[in-house]
Amino acid sequence: MPKTDHFGLDFETFARLIDNLHDEIIIYDNNYRMLYVNKACERHYGFTQKEMVGLPFWEVVRRHHAWDRSVLPTVYEHKRPVKQKQKTYLGLDVLTIAVPILDDAGEVEYVLLSIRDNFHEEQIPSRDHFSGNKDGEENHLPEDFIYHSCLMEQVVDAARKVGDLSSPCLLLGESGCGKSLLAKYIHANSIRSDKPFVVVNCAAIPQELFESELFGHVRGAFSGATQARGGLFAKAEGGTLFLDEISELPLSMQAKLLHAVQEMEYRPVGSSQTVKADVRILAASNRNLERMVGSGAFRQDLYFRLNVFDIMIPPLRDRREDLVPLLFHFLNKFGRLHGKGKRLSAEALNLLCQHSWPGNIRELAHLVERLVVTVEDEVITVDHLPASIYATMPHPALPTLNVSGSLDNAVESLERKLVLDALAMHGSSRKVAAALGISQSRASRLIRKYTKQNES
Repeated sequence: MPKTDHFGLDFETFARLIDNLHDEIIIYDNNYRMLYVNKACERHYGFTQKEMVGLPFWEVVRRHHAWDRSVLPTVYEHKRPVKQKQKTYLGLDVLTIAVPILDDAGEVEYVLLSIRDNFHEEQIPSRDHFSGNKDGEENHLPEDFIYHSCLMEQVVDAARKVGDLSSPCLLLGESGCGKSLLAKYIHANSIRSDKPFVVVNCAAIPQELFESELFGHVRGAFSGATQARGGLFAKAEGGTLFLDEISELPLSMQAKLLHAVQEMEYRPVGSSQTVKADVRILAASNRNLERMVGSGAFRQDLYFRLNVFDIMIPPLRDRREDLVPLLFHFLNKFGRLHGKGKRLSAEALNLLCQHSWPGNIRELAHLVERLVVTVEDEVITVDHLPASIYATMPHPALPTLNVSGSLDNAVESLERKLVLDALAMHGSSRKVAAALGISQSRASRLIRKYTKQNES
């Protein structure tokens, strides 16, 4: 029999009830060791309960920046309750209330924390006059740059190393994997961080306007040039110029860009004078530039000049540890943006984690925003997920059947097993249709047919 208290609750039931609280509950011992945390931690940090309990407190602070400032050192030092606003790793503004439990000698035995997001209090007394609230070095990660994986830790480490260099750097990876965010991170952690960060989408500028957009023009340089205008190189002076989708740069512009990058000077359209440039060049591509060089679509000399350093960002499917924190980050972000707080059911989270995410983080963000806006219920379930999520799931393996008799009987037996197995796994005709690659009307008809056979 499970052990129960005088209220008649066994421990498993009590823990399940605490897990369903909206507020995050954490219990520490007398020396920064986390004894318990409920499931709200997933929404706040993207870690599971098991991962949180196993993480040393100072590792959470130093490496994962779970909070912008921690409240725990203050509680241990002053042995008194503390209430403090914080921002979590996933960008949530939270109110943390920490209460120490003292032993008979007046020493801290436990610390209980209650952490609430989306709070509405007019004034929260500040405890910043207490010492020990500054945790580690300042974090310059962009808002959506969320990761837990070792692969992304290596990417960020490489970005830190090239941050203060003046040489060009090439950022490579599939569309939507975070190249623009990495470029912002490199700029923000460089000696140029207080200077402009200018983004050029090479795929969005018409070929005939490229030179003028990059280098500017003088008055009368062409029809319509009624006054001189500085280009994007001039706007980025002293800072960073990020050439996104560099593979789409027209061949006619590649030689001129090469000269500008190599000599750090350029000539505005219509001018006979060159202008010196103090600009750090970052470039990004989702295409194989080496292959483009081989086919003649991209200049070899420009490729080598841009590729002094290169950083490859892995696709989301190769760093599954980042998926859960990203999911909860976007769920929180778009919940705040649209004023619709949502939760994910365990089944929905499991299916989302099985998806291959060919569109990477961009696909994930768009899907979560759509779910937040369109789902009326508070909890997002598997019934709310689009068919595309099921389309990339592995189909059920074909069973081995020992069927005697005609081919028609064998085919019907196989069809029956596939349909009933898919129904048991997915639970609705829409999901069965997606899993088996058939129409929903056909799936409904087959479900009725074979469930009726089972009942008879």
